[in-house]
Amino acid sequence: MRKLQKLNNIYWIYGGIMGLLMVFLEVIHYRTMIRDLEIEIYGAVIGLLFLFLGIWLGTSLFQKRSKDTFDAKKLGLSQREVEVLELLAEGFSNQEVADKLFVSLNTAKTHISNIYTKLNVKRRTQAIQKARDLALIHPQKG
Repeated sequence: MRKLQKLNNIYWIYGGIMGLLMVFLEVIHYRTMIRDLEIEIYGAVIGLLFLFLGIWLGTSLFQKRSKDTFDAKKLGLSQREVEVLELLAEGFSNQEVADKLFVSLNTAKTHISNIYTKLNVKRRTQAIQKARDLALIHPQKG
């Protein structure tokens, strides 16, 4: 509910900014017609407005996305469990994970079971997807 209200506020703010921008553009357009300002000036003003709007919007979205990421410690994941998650995301089997980390198969399975519990998932694919969504591991390249 709180996210929905916050999202609604963002829409109102964005709509207000767009409305003010349109009013400003109409004022410039009116002055262009009345005072015969050159069309190049009108185009430059519009271009600069959209340039700054794009930069502001891009940085806002980037900062928002980085704030939404979770820290593995907040979820209770150890560094070793994050390593296991990364290996699972690369497609390694339980035995291959154990071999890469120089632990027994049972230890690897215990880590995987703990990961499922901490991420509240039931399958390997769900764990990998949730870890990617929470930016605990990097998306697969390719």
